[in-house]
Amino acid sequence: MNKPKHHIFVCASFRTSGDPQGVCHKKGSTAFLPYIENEIIDRGLTDVIVSSCGCLKGCDDGPVMVIYPDNVWYGKVDGEEAIDEILDALEDDGVADNYKIA
Repeated sequence: MNKPKHHIFVCASFRTSGDPQGVCHKKGSTAFLPYIENEIIDRGLTDVIVSSCGCLKGCDDGPVMVIYPDNVWYGKVDGEEAIDEILDALEDDGVADNYKIA
């Protein structure tokens, strides 16, 4: 495996006990993973990977995604339209300002 240029983390709200308790999980963030993965493949973004992760402590803005190493935080990522806008920006080496929270 080659080292990816970008790593997308999708908050799954898991706590250290292993239980999903936060906003992101309740709003279906983990259901976005297959869509994101398929879009990455369809767009030929071979240098991008996606992972679900524990709570990112951004409940006020959930569902939350973070793109590293750019350290761009996105909030209210609530469907395919938001994901498409974020991935479009990633392809253009830009930022999806409509969803950026940090």
